Amino acid sequence: MGKKNDKGGLGRALVKHHNNKIQESKEKGQTYYKQHKKVLESITEVADIDAVIQQADEAVRLFSSDNPINNNLIDLEPNSSTSEMTLEERREHQKKEEALHASSLSVPRRPAWNAKMTIEELDDNERLAFLVWRRSLARLEENDSLVLTPFEKNLDIWRQLWRVVERSDLLVMVVDARDPLFYRCPDLEAYAREIDEHKRTLLLINKADLLPYSVRQKWAKYFRLHGILYLFWSAKAATAVLEGKKQISSLDESSLDDDTKIYGREELLSRLQSEAEEIVLTRTNSQSNHMENAYQEKSIDHVTVGFVGYPNVGKSSTINALVGAKRTGVTSTPGKTKHFQTLIITEKLTLCDCLI
Repeated sequence: MGKKNDKGGLGRALVKHHNNKIQESKEKGQTYYKQHKKVLESITEVADIDAVIQQADEAVRLFSSDNPINNNLIDLEPNSSTSEMTLEERREHQKKEEALHASSLSVPRRPAWNAKMTIEELDDNERLAFLVWRRSLARLEENDSLVLTPFEKNLDIWRQLWRVVERSDLLVMVVDARDPLFYRCPDLEAYAREIDEHKRTLLLINKADLLPYSVRQKWAKYFRLHGILYLFWSAKAATAVLEGKKQISSLDESSLDDDTKIYGREELLSRLQSEAEEIVLTRTNSQSNHMENAYQEKSIDHVTVGFVGYPNVGKSSTINALVGAKRTGVTSTPGKTKHFQTLIITEKLTLCDCLI
């Protein structure tokens, strides 16, 4: 009987201790708790009132008298200067405004951080930087001469992009072959170089099987002229080969030239690993690296290749074809990938898939 009572008392003590911990966690970290309990989802459309409430909440939480920042107010008065312009004058004015503010349309940068920072410090700094970025875009949206396309408004989505860019040796940007420049993001390439001067971005031109050989030749000439690292690829064709529906020899019969041929699965994996290893080797041998640089510890025995891309360019299909199994969801709905994931291909190569 004594042992039974001891067990019952111990059980009640454990339950009580567990409940106390839960309550303590809710009281001290309610904001963090709410953030990580909700399902991560992409947000591109936000009502004006939602944006105002969100910005107000963030401002109250982040700003204090000890940490003031310039409060740049948004001019809500309609711009009447263009109302008396002709159609041609308005178009010319819009082109000038777009050129003037082109540099303002940038990928949000992760603020400087180090391993000694607490979770709370990292969270506050990232939220503050993101709020400043959102405000800069809000000012552009008030310009009647500019039209901003929907953009990602969920900070957690951008956080995942930051992590993937930081940990990748080579960043692969998947684009649609039918309009590769439309899906290319030069500012993301610039951001990758800001993080590490040796990091490179490769343009993976998916759906290249839809392009005639002559068109691929013209694109290859353009990319070489502008110093853009690129490869032609077809996730659909590579998947058909994996499933036995297509022979490897028939993947691209029109070109044996490395500049214009459509790469197969094994060829692409080998090329990605080779490019990433070259980056690591260059970084290791560079005289400009300081010993305190975190990248100095990177070993050439293993490399990481990160994948990014707009919705519907075929990034998930590409990952599945390279892995050789269904690892990411494929759908016509934009933003199917919900979290970045690392996929070990070999002992020397890991793929890092970002939800952007």
